[in-house]
Amino acid sequence: MADVNTPLNEDERRLAELGYKQELKRTWSGFSNFAISFSIISILAGCFTTFAHAWNNGGPIAISWGWPLISVFILIIGLCMSELVSAFPTAGGIYWWAARLGGPRAGFYTGWLNLIGLIAVTASVVYACATFMNVTLGLFSPIWSTTLGGDPLNQAFLLFVVLMIVAALLNIFSSHLLAVVNNISAYWHVFGSLAVVLILLLTAKEYQSPSFVFTERINNSGFSDGMYWWYVLPLGFLLTQYTITGFDASAHLSEETHDAAITSAKGIWQSIFYSAIGGWILLLAFLFVAKDTKFINDPGNGYGAGQITAVFASALPSAMFKVVMLISTVGQVFCAIACMTSTSRMMFAFSRDGAVPGSRLWSKVHPRTQVPTNAVIASSVIGVLITLPALYKSPAGVPVAFYAVVSIAVIGLYLAFLIPIYLRLKAGDSFRPGPWTLGRHYKWMCTVAVAEIAVISVYFCLPFLPSAVPGSPSFTWYDVNYAPILAGGVLLAITIWWYASARRWFKGPIRTIDAPPEAAPTAQVIARPID
Repeated sequence: MADVNTPLNEDERRLAELGYKQELKRTWSGFSNFAISFSIISILAGCFTTFAHAWNNGGPIAISWGWPLISVFILIIGLCMSELVSAFPTAGGIYWWAARLGGPRAGFYTGWLNLIGLIAVTASVVYACATFMNVTLGLFSPIWSTTLGGDPLNQAFLLFVVLMIVAALLNIFSSHLLAVVNNISAYWHVFGSLAVVLILLLTAKEYQSPSFVFTERINNSGFSDGMYWWYVLPLGFLLTQYTITGFDASAHLSEETHDAAITSAKGIWQSIFYSAIGGWILLLAFLFVAKDTKFINDPGNGYGAGQITAVFASALPSAMFKVVMLISTVGQVFCAIACMTSTSRMMFAFSRDGAVPGSRLWSKVHPRTQVPTNAVIASSVIGVLITLPALYKSPAGVPVAFYAVVSIAVIGLYLAFLIPIYLRLKAGDSFRPGPWTLGRHYKWMCTVAVAEIAVISVYFCLPFLPSAVPGSPSFTWYDVNYAPILAGGVLLAITIWWYASARRWFKGPIRTIDAPPEAAPTAQVIARPID
């Protein structure tokens, strides 16, 4: 934090106008801000870990056509958010925008949806990384395959807990170190993805035709083919919607970024745009080498029906299979670290405004590292707790618990995005934009963004398997998508809490600075005072 006698720079002055003193260390460059969102999106994570969901629910067309289609919608959402972060570059990000545009209640709901979504996305990324690391360790060390009785669920969960601890420790150590790690991560994702594509295209045993890649349909969901277009295929879009998420990290790290009103806005939309292009190239490479469809579709193949590991095992020489798995696993570790950073900053900011039980503890910043250490620890512990159902195996062999946590992440985050985007649309010309703005295009962009989020939030609450449909003869609780249960439970708890108590004491963003300084000529001053 700057000395009281030191003149404030433009970022600190803008933050003071919004009501906050500079507590976090502002050491991140524009590239570092882009890198953290790019790392959380992580095409080396999502494209690998949720490939099976799209393959089994739609097949190649859910990937080759579904990815670019859904990416366009997500880019529109990101552009709307870029305009908002340019106007309000604070660590609270999504929650802060909603509170400023719609009042305390809007901020309260948005903050909790955003926080539970970030915790879930961190948990899902770390768990997925653990499952990939489990396979990778088995490829390099046969001894590992017998650890914990050879049970892959127990092995993966052990690695999950270890990775969560490692991510937490790295986040506690230093904000500057995290910026360096995320810079390295960005390059790893670019060159690692390129290496994977080259390995697949140059060393694969056989290749599929373009006709297969762009027209083939697969339905391993268990639902009838008559439900393919309106139910099964849209479920497959979870691959894209989950992979390209977490880009709100550029907003959450805005108080640690130089020239945040511009660089954070660019960080959001550029991370989406480049991830969409890179991810599509990577996924097309997967499809072109998926020649042995009988093996890939076999639940008893040793990897699971539709899993990307089954594609690699059938298509690549053993040595190249190991290299590809190693590249992806390292990329997923980077992604996990970045997710933890974003989640802890959101918890810090939301707690700073008194919205989280034990707020004084979670909003405390370590005096030496200037990192919200307690928020990091809390995020880690909660992430482990909500992933405990992953210890139970679905009789159908589908990782339902993982997909449920993925759905919780998508629903929580995108509903949190929806609220401030809708409020910005509602504000119309009374909204005072920052230096990065959509201009008159905000009307149609915000409308499209709100509609897309509403649709996907319904779809990803639906059962993934026939055995998860209530009343079905094969119904089992093991296969239930518990995303709507947890998400609905959170919304119900928030509503009860709001009307029973929070509405009387929660007033939205709380000023941590007595009075805003005199604004520089270039500053964008928002006329509406903080509630």
